[in-house]
Amino acid sequence: MRTYSFLTVLLWSCMFHAIHMMPSQKRTNKHSRSERITGLSENGGKTLHRTKRGWMWNQFFLLEEYTGPDTQYVGKLHTDQDKGDGNLKYILTGDGAGSLFIIDENTGDIHAAKKLDREEKSLYVLRAKAIDRKTGRQVEPESEFIIKIHDINDNEPKFTKDMYIASIPEMSGVGTSVIQVTATDADDANYGNSAKVVYSILQGQPYFSVDPETGIIKTALPDMSRENREQYQVVIQAKDMGGQMGGLSGTTTVNITLTDVNDNPPRFPQSTYQFSSPESAPPGTPLGRIKANDPDVGENAEIEYSISNGDGSDMFDIITDKDTQEGIITVKKHLDFENKMLYTLRVEATNTHPDPRFLQLGPFKDTALVKISVEDIDEPPVFSRPWYLIEVDEDAKEGNIIGQVIAQDPDITKNAIKYSVDRHTDLDRIFNIYSGNGSLFISKSLDREETPWHNITVIATEITNPGPNSQIPVFIRILDINDHAPEFAQYYETFVCENAKAGQLIQTVSAVDKDEPPQGHKFFFELVPEFAVHPNFSIVDNKDNTAGIMTRRNGYSRSKMSTYLLPIIIFDNDYPIQSSTGTLTIRVCACDSWGNMQSCNAEALLLPAGLSTGALVAILLCIIILL
Repeated sequence: MRTYSFLTVLLWSCMFHAIHMMPSQKRTNKHSRSERITGLSENGGKTLHRTKRGWMWNQFFLLEEYTGPDTQYVGKLHTDQDKGDGNLKYILTGDGAGSLFIIDENTGDIHAAKKLDREEKSLYVLRAKAIDRKTGRQVEPESEFIIKIHDINDNEPKFTKDMYIASIPEMSGVGTSVIQVTATDADDANYGNSAKVVYSILQGQPYFSVDPETGIIKTALPDMSRENREQYQVVIQAKDMGGQMGGLSGTTTVNITLTDVNDNPPRFPQSTYQFSSPESAPPGTPLGRIKANDPDVGENAEIEYSISNGDGSDMFDIITDKDTQEGIITVKKHLDFENKMLYTLRVEATNTHPDPRFLQLGPFKDTALVKISVEDIDEPPVFSRPWYLIEVDEDAKEGNIIGQVIAQDPDITKNAIKYSVDRHTDLDRIFNIYSGNGSLFISKSLDREETPWHNITVIATEITNPGPNSQIPVFIRILDINDHAPEFAQYYETFVCENAKAGQLIQTVSAVDKDEPPQGHKFFFELVPEFAVHPNFSIVDNKDNTAGIMTRRNGYSRSKMSTYLLPIIIFDNDYPIQSSTGTLTIRVCACDSWGNMQSCNAEALLLPAGLSTGALVAILLCIIILL
């Protein structure tokens, strides 16, 4: 009778409680089988045969991290063909066969040779078969089964970062989110609570709290001030097993910084400041610095200084040093100790970037009183004017006083002043000054036409303190006196043609005068009384400071009179009236028909016409030899 053997695959667990740890999980590793039975019929006399298929295991479980003294027993491979005589050989193949999983080829017992780690590999697929040692024939078909590694809680939660850095504005409300931390657990999240992580805070209370499920860190106290404390170190724990006792845990550190907001106004450390300034300090001179303290930082601590009121608001100024946040008191106008010795200022320091959320905390500004005393300096004498202009007639006599300069000591002592002329500005010593009263007088005669202006410098010095002195420019203008008579503007070469007609203009003359009358020059021309009625020439005043010389008859003869002298009187219009007589020389000349002069010499009349130049020269030489 032909018999079909079957292979039975048995998985014996040496740790039965490992299976019972899954009360809610149904075993899915049920085997399936189908049988075909063939029997011997009583009527037919036939032999019945039964064929039984081998077991097909879907899945088995094995605990990870086994730490027992012996190898962990997995199960047993057996077939009913095994008679115990050692003719059959069991063979195991697949994931980890021969290294992780070892089979006794005689008995079919399977053991785990090494400690297994689910996080490294969670399941293994193996195949088992039995063969006849003599023939090598496979007595059972190959069977496949899965070994799944059962998880134990052997991994603690680990944070994604060893250290977190976070920041939050100070004065934030309770419950404000700061940062979220995250921890992961390598254990099986689908099996028990080994991977269920719960967050808690170990360090950082009562300032911060953490959400146990999300890991979000939040503020737990209101109105935390950066000025009181800026840095916080919070330690967060992540624990598995849902935070129950016996669970594994990991920690991380969160460094939290409170960032600044403008919640503090500036404050002066003192209510009154004292400064002093010499009265000679020029505008822009710094006198000192004041500073209001603001515990905020950055732009929240930026301060603008100003002068709100005080009797010195016009005399002093304050500017803000952006680098040091200090107010610099400076001189705005020239100071005068004798006029005012003490000034008071009300200085205000104001935040330039106030935060509207904190305006209810009060005004974000502060004031302080600044007192500035003016120090007396021995100042040089001060003249009553910045410069002097003196006008004097040019005919003023020597010794005449022409003007006065006045200076005084601006100090309280009021020392007497002496005056002098800087001789570098009056080298000719034309002017002098009385040292006691500053009166200027003339030392030499003046001439406006030579020097119309004199610019001198007068020096004023304190008699008891000759060190500091003052100098003042004095401009002396010499006023014109009509002391010069007008005269011809130039030398005139005048001629009259022999064929001239009566009433013909032969010359126009003009005049100049060194004087400068205020209304301008006005000249008059006429013939001298002796020639008031001249038979040959007359003069016509053009009323524009010029005059025309006119002929009074027809024709002039060189042979009778070759030259005429015509004296002309020129008057000015100023007081006293000045006049001069100029003589105009008029020559008689031969002219062509158009009035162009050809010859004015009388000797030319004796020469025959048509002689050449060489002949004329020869005749003249003969005349000279005869003479």
